[in-house]
Amino acid sequence: MKSGFVKNIIVALFILGFSFCGNCAETVQNNSNPNIIVILVDDLGYGDLSIQGGKDIYTPDIDKLFEKGMHFKNFYANCTVCSPTRASLITGRYPDMVGVPGVIRTHEDNSWGYLNEKVTTLPEMLKKAGYKTAIIGKWHLGLESPNLPNERGFDFFHGFLGDMMDDYWTHLRHGNNYMRLNDQVVDPKGHATDVFTEWAIDYLKNQKENDSPFFLYLAYNAPHFPIQPPEDWLEKVKNREQGISEKRAKNVAFVEHLDNGIGKVLNSLKELGLDKNTLIIFSSDNGGHLPSGASNGNLRGGKQDMYEGGIKVPTCFVWDGKIQPRSESYNLGLTMDILPTLCEITGVKIETEIDGISLYKSLKGEEQGSNSRSVYFMRREGGSYAGMCYYAIRQGPYKLMQNTPFEPLELFNLVNDPAEKSTLEENSEKFNELRYNLAQHIREAGNIPWQKQKK
Repeated sequence: MKSGFVKNIIVALFILGFSFCGNCAETVQNNSNPNIIVILVDDLGYGDLSIQGGKDIYTPDIDKLFEKGMHFKNFYANCTVCSPTRASLITGRYPDMVGVPGVIRTHEDNSWGYLNEKVTTLPEMLKKAGYKTAIIGKWHLGLESPNLPNERGFDFFHGFLGDMMDDYWTHLRHGNNYMRLNDQVVDPKGHATDVFTEWAIDYLKNQKENDSPFFLYLAYNAPHFPIQPPEDWLEKVKNREQGISEKRAKNVAFVEHLDNGIGKVLNSLKELGLDKNTLIIFSSDNGGHLPSGASNGNLRGGKQDMYEGGIKVPTCFVWDGKIQPRSESYNLGLTMDILPTLCEITGVKIETEIDGISLYKSLKGEEQGSNSRSVYFMRREGGSYAGMCYYAIRQGPYKLMQNTPFEPLELFNLVNDPAEKSTLEENSEKFNELRYNLAQHIREAGNIPWQKQKK
C-alpha cells in the first residue's frame, strides 16, 4: 500500500512538474548567459556621430544601435591613446597597473608598454562561464609570445596584431604584415574595414549552431589615421556637403564607411536570429584626432590630450529586453568598468584585483553612485615627450590635469565649466587634495614594470 502511495506521489509530481515546465527549453534559453559583442572603434571623435550632434555626418547604423539601448553621456576611455585603453578593457585595471602606460609599437626604442604576463584577462574569465571567445580586428597589446591573443584567453583571432596600418589597402605597418588567422600569417585583399566586417560576419555564422554563448571583441582600426575612405564614399560626402573641406570630407566619409560596416554586422546578427540574447557594447579607445579632421563637438582638445576631447567617448550598451531602449545614464563610466560589468551579468566570480566597477545597476536603471570615485588617466610617450608620463585625476565634478609632461597642472570644475575654459585656483584645498591622491596612484603604479624583464 505504501508502495502504491509513493508511486502515485511520484506520478503526480511528474505531471505537476511537466505542467510547470512545458516551456522549460524556452526558460533555459531565456535565462542563459547572453552572447556578448564589444565593438571598439579607433579615434572616433565625440562629435562624429549624428546621434552625438554631428551636423555634417550621417551614421544611421550606429545611431540606431544607440537608440536601442542605454546611451552613456559620461563615459571615458582609460587613456588618450590606443594600447592603454585596450589593456584596461581586457583587464579591468588602470593601464599603468598592468604595464601599459603608453603605446606598444614595433620598434623597442619607441615602445612604451608591456602587458603583464600574469594578469587574468576578460576572455579568460568568461571562459569559466562556458563562453567561446574571439577577437576580430586590432589587437595592439603585443606582437610576440606570450602576449598574442590566443595566449591571452581568445580561442579565435582573425585580425591585426599591430598598432596602426600605414595603408588600409595593403594593411602593412613598417613594411610588416601583422594580419593573422590565429598564429598564421594571412594576406587578405580589400579595405581593412571591409575585411574585418566580413570576418566578423563569418564568425557569427559559425556561432549560429553553437550551444555555447560567445564573446566577440570586434576592434576596427578605423577611423585612425591615415584617413583613407573608399573613393565612392568620399564622393558621396562631397556631393552632399557643399563647401566641406577636403580633410573634413575624408574623415566624414571614413566614419560613414565604418558605420556601414558595423551595420552589416548587426544586420547579420539579426538575420541569424542571434540578436535577441546578445549584449552589445559600443565605444572608442580615445577621442578624435583633430589634425585628421575629426570633430569632438564642444569638448576641448582631442586624441593625446587630457582635456575632455581626448578621453570622453561615445558609448552605449544594448541588450534586447534587458536594457531600456532610448535610455540615458549620466553615471561616470570608464573602459575598465566593462570587465566587472560583464562578469556580474554572466555570474563570473572575479578572483583577481581590478580597478573598475560594475555598471550593471546603471544598465537596469537603478541608482548607482559611480560619480564620487577618484579615477586616473595617464599616458607615457617618447619623441617630443621624452619618455615622460602625464596625468589627470577626476573626482566628482573636479578634474586636475596636465596636458603634456611640460605643462602645469590645471584644475577644472566640469559641471560648471564642461568646455574647460577657466582654471580654478592653484594650491586651493581641492587642488592639493587631488594632487596628493594622484601622487599616491603614481607611487602604487611605480611597482609595475612596463618593459619586458630581461632574463
